[in-house]
Amino acid sequence: MRIVIIQGHPDRAGHFCHALAEAYAAGARDNGHEVRLVAAAELDLPFLRSQQEWEHGQALPAVGEVQHSLAWAEHWLVVTPVWLGDMPAMLKGFLEQVLRPGFAFTYPKAGLPKPKLGGRSARIVATVGMPAVIFRWWFGSGGISVLARNILGFVGLSPVRTTLIGTMGEMPPARASAWLARLAALGRRGD
Repeated sequence: MRIVIIQGHPDRAGHFCHALAEAYAAGARDNGHEVRLVAAAELDLPFLRSQQEWEHGQALPAVGEVQHSLAWAEHWLVVTPVWLGDMPAMLKGFLEQVLRPGFAFTYPKAGLPKPKLGGRSARIVATVGMPAVIFRWWFGSGGISVLARNILGFVGLSPVRTTLIGTMGEMPPARASAWLARLAALGRRGD
């Protein structure tokens, strides 16, 4: 299977999100999957400031390279922290740059937009400071459910599964190791 890992943490290294992505990639490669990593923090992409710019603006060369990897992949893994109930602004801006009309979906003359990235699946792995059960049930998974349904689902990815990892600030080493092993297992399965 061809897998693209989108590392959505705004810092370039040193966080648990990075370790999770690395564990998943190692597991995937160990089982013969092809893996490409896209680190959103390493791309210097400006925020789009108008609908005109999003729909008709000239995409930077780095955007085209990322789009090539996204189109190549059969499965996407998006790893992100949750900040203020949502993905960080940098990841949202990255997605706006790469999931543009024409690449990710088209506008028909009438009716709803048509997704262009069908036939692919995705998993979102999100880290959150509070217990995951509270984030999921009380807060409805906030912006992570929006990422799954209104962004990845909108462009055609299905199924989109979500893994929430809670109480990040209080995680003992044994629990962190268990999560890394779980991500490696998901990578081996290409899920």
